[in-house]
Amino acid sequence: MPRDEAPSRSASSDQDRALVAKAVAGDQSAYAALMGKYAKALKRHIARTVHSPRELDDLVQESFIKAFNALGSYSSGYAFSTWLYKIATNHAIDFLRKKRLTTVSLDKSTQPDGDPVQMEVPDAEYRPDRHIIRDQRRVLIQQAIDRLPPKYYRVIVLVHQEEKRYDEIAEELNLPLGTVKAHIHRGRKLLRAYLKGKREVLL
Repeated sequence: MPRDEAPSRSASSDQDRALVAKAVAGDQSAYAALMGKYAKALKRHIARTVHSPRELDDLVQESFIKAFNALGSYSSGYAFSTWLYKIATNHAIDFLRKKRLTTVSLDKSTQPDGDPVQMEVPDAEYRPDRHIIRDQRRVLIQQAIDRLPPKYYRVIVLVHQEEKRYDEIAEELNLPLGTVKAHIHRGRKLLRAYLKGKREVLL
């Protein structure tokens, strides 16, 4: 994702930077504090891409592990939360890409006596690839979000993936409410422009 400017600083971001510095220095309590602060939000964030509740806790833990292992590459010029969500997004997308649809041959002999298994498919409209297409749509939309410039990316994630109110976003990013609304409007416009050429996947 392009990073042409650093997001505005806030008390929350300053707290994160301090915790990151302590974590890099080996303070285990700083790691625990960051996990405690972002675990629930990160789970909601990943759930937007991976609709498999059984996998969410593992994906959250794996995302934190990846982030903590890469703390040396984190730039304090950007919000830690934005950096963390990007790592989680990439991990979720990788998970979906590696996921394979398990299929069973209709004429495969699976009974102990060797007799073929009789299988009925009552729904002529059933599409076994439906969930794959749904996953592809989620990946495509997330990729579109990732392409946004930082100031639009952050507000779009907060409003659509973390479901925060405009005033909450303004407070978190230390921005005027009008600026937040303008960034959300512009971010949505950029998303529509990008997705307009991907209609064959989204339909």
